[in-house]
Amino acid sequence: MKQRKYAVLIYPSFSLQEITCLTSALTVWFGEKIDVIAAENKPYASEEGFTVMPDKTADQADPADYACVILPGAVNPLPALFDGRLMEFLRRGKGTDTLFAAISSAPALLAKTGLLEGRDFTAGFFMQLAQTFPFIDTARFVHRPVVEDGTVITAIGMFFREFAQTVLNRLGYDVGEHFMDTSGEEYTQEELTFYWSEEDYQEFLQELKEFTDKD
Repeated sequence: MKQRKYAVLIYPSFSLQEITCLTSALTVWFGEKIDVIAAENKPYASEEGFTVMPDKTADQADPADYACVILPGAVNPLPALFDGRLMEFLRRGKGTDTLFAAISSAPALLAKTGLLEGRDFTAGFFMQLAQTFPFIDTARFVHRPVVEDGTVITAIGMFFREFAQTVLNRLGYDVGEHFMDTSGEEYTQEELTFYWSEEDYQEFLQELKEFTDKD
């Protein structure tokens, strides 16, 4: 297969664990190269405590240059969500053929930049977060492990294997029917709908206020 370009977008407290099934298959199995893109040219700590240095900054990169842009979740999505440099990078991806693959909290970034407009999606964030931001269309929020709609693939964080398999299949890689499969469990919609406790939700709103006051 002809080598194509891929990118991973990183930001504070991003999750490596949610994307390494996908990135390792692309690089180790299929010999692809992945550009790491961030808002600034500085080290970023993942939520697991690993430090990653980006290859490019968001203003140096063009989403249209990539077959796929991968967005990991983050234990705290607010720094990325309120970083105008990342938002502008994603907005430049609208109307392109680039596949955007976002997991866990990362679909919120796609929603804010219009990339989820008119598309079904899933995500691993709590429902209060979805209801807090008017740009998240809760009517299109489908509570399934992975949702594929047009040029966007979204997933809940615990389904990182299924996420990887869906993205790889979409990109034309043959990974078989049981890619890294260990369970095969099925979940109800109720089991895949998450809520904060009222205390945690209020803590989130207070933290959100620190960002919106500066925006």
